[in-house]
Formats: sequence, C-alpha cells, structure tokens
Amino acid sequence: MNIMLIAGEPSGDLHGARLAKAILERRPEARLSGMGGEQMRQAGVKLLFDPTKISTIGFVEAIKNIQVLRKVMLKLAETIRQQRPDVVVLIDYPGFNMRLARMVKAEDIPLVYYFSPSAWAWGKSRAEKVAQTATKVVSVFPFEAEIYREAGADVTFVGHPLLDIVKPSMPAQEVRESLGIALKAPVVGLLPGSRRQEIELLLPEMLAAARLIKSALPEVRFVLPRAGSIEMALLQKHLDKAQVEVQVVDGRAYDLISISQAVIATSGTVTLETAVLGVPMVIIYKTGASTYLLGKMLVRIPHIGLPNIILGRMAMPEYVQHDVKPEIIAAQVVRMLTDAEYAAALRADLAEVVQRLGKPGAVGRTADLVLAVAEKHRLRKQV
Repeated sequence: MNIMLIAGEPSGDLHGARLAKAILERRPEARLSGMGGEQMRQAGVKLLFDPTKISTIGFVEAIKNIQVLRKVMLKLAETIRQQRPDVVVLIDYPGFNMRLARMVKAEDIPLVYYFSPSAWAWGKSRAEKVAQTATKVVSVFPFEAEIYREAGADVTFVGHPLLDIVKPSMPAQEVRESLGIALKAPVVGLLPGSRRQEIELLLPEMLAAARLIKSALPEVRFVLPRAGSIEMALLQKHLDKAQVEVQVVDGRAYDLISISQAVIATSGTVTLETAVLGVPMVIIYKTGASTYLLGKMLVRIPHIGLPNIILGRMAMPEYVQHDVKPEIIAAQVVRMLTDAEYAAALRADLAEVVQRLGKPGAVGRTADLVLAVAEKHRLRKQV
C-alpha cells in the first residue's frame, strides 16, 4: 500500500508524524512518502521535500516564497502522477494543498483532507471547493464538520488529536526542579510561535509586556520554549534588547506551559495546546499591514483565538494588530496571576473548550479512515 502525506508547516509536520505512526502500527508494510519535516521523517515518511523551514504567514509575505513553492508543487504533482499512490493525505497548508488537490483529483487518485481549510473562517465557498476535490474530509472540530457536510463533502468528525498529544513529560514539581524554578514562584509562559515572522513581530511585544509584569510582580519567572524551526540567534537578538530575564528551553513546550499560571501566546495551534493544559492565556496576533487589511476583508469570524472560536464568545482576552500593546497584555497577565476568581473563571472556560474537542483517539480514527479510502481504491483497481 502506497500512501502519500503532504504537510508544509511545523504543526502539520507534527500531525503528519502522528498519523504516519498510527498508519504503520496498523499496516507495517505500508510505504509512506510525501512532503513534511523532520518529525515526519523520523516517523517513517520518505520525504520528497521539506518546506517547513520556509513557511510564512500572511498573503503578501508568502509571495517571497511563491516561486519556490510553485516548483515544489509541480515536482510533487509529477511524482504523484508517476507513483500513483493509493491515497494522498493533505494536512493543513491550504494555500498550497488546495491547488495540489485539483491536480490529484485530475489523476483520479483518492484524496483525504486532514486539518481541512478553515471554512468557518473563510466562508462556505471554501468548503465547496474542498468538497469538489476531497474523497474524504477528516474534521477536528464539530462545527467545522457541519459546514463541510452542508457543502456536500463526505466528512467525518474524529475529534482533535491534541487531546492525545498534549501531555507534559513529567509532573509540574519535577519540571520546576529541572529548571531551577522555586515551587511557589509564579511562572508566565511566552509562546511567540514557530515562524520567523512571528518572532520578529510578536516577541518584542511579549518581552516589553514581560518587563511590565516583572515590575509589578518581581518574583515572577518567564519561560520560552524554542521551536526547532527557530534559530537561537534570532531569539537572542530580541532577548539582548529586552532587559528582562527569560529562560529559553529547547522544545519541552508542554512542560513549560504546564508550570505556567498564565501564558502570552501567538494565535494558532499553541492556543489550543494551552487550552488542553488548562492554562489561562492572552492571545495576540500581528502581521504586515497589507496582509492585515486584506485578511480583514476576507475572514468572516469575530475572534482569532481558537478557544474563543470554539466557544463562540470572547473567553480568553485577545488583541490584534494595533491593539497588541505591552501595557494591555501585562495588565491582563497580572490580573490572571493575582485575581483568583478571574483565573478560575478562565480555567472553567478552557475546560469547556476541551469538552467540545471530542474524545481521545482522533489520530487512530483518522488512520482507519485513510486506510479504508486506500483499500477501497486498491480493490477498485483490481476490478
């Protein structure tokens, strides 16, 4: 059985790796290839391309890499035509994968979309486009599944894989001991993202907020997990200017979040990871001016933070673009650290988010769906 997995960003690499492992547990003889990063390679996927180091955010910013990605897409499409996999699994990365999907569809090769394009943000037309190409849409949000179903897609809600993935490696006390952080010291996590542009735009704002928090609460400690896609030199450039002590740790994001009483997070998957760990957060997002204006015209949701989108209301404070101000962020974090009633209400909201994400086992259910689509295709070829 030949299965191709296509991911283009660090988060997609993570989910692709988990899916690859689940597929190989069920079908050890399966041959997995495709596009992704180091985690997928280690999981047994033969990588044809690795675009995770050049992933960007925003419409305008992506133009810088458009020629590179176009060449990758054409080579990948040619490989698909030659190898004729039993199924192609597209994982997030909509700007690239939706175009690739049309090429796959033209070759009459089954296509499964995992972490499908955010139809709830972009409107029904995007769901309809996916429905036209995808053999199966695997949905990780219940409200998303309904949108795709109305658009005519064959969709299954499997739950969110983060429920299985997000687990600290050790108890909180041991994490603190390993980092030399006193048991009673308040900890604030800084989560600036896994893309270079996010670091450049948002880490300075986080560090400025950290200085204000430190002046209000001198005993507070700051921790920052370094994503593998981000060089330490990039972080250090901003840390040297910050005049606030931040403990940077390679990886171990879940360990660091688990010992935090509050987090400042860039909007994205990490906000859901933080929600699963039950830690109150301030969500921020910033991008280039042109991208922001274009996105404001196209995106049709009132919130940017995934916890707030899932709840359909503003639960975690969030700030976008010009509203990303250190003094406002700092005030929210200080309140989370000092107002027990407020912090408890936020944790209750996060528990509701987790409940809406479904039940554990999403990755295994997704692997079963992928294998079922591939097997059906193999049987059809034999007729």
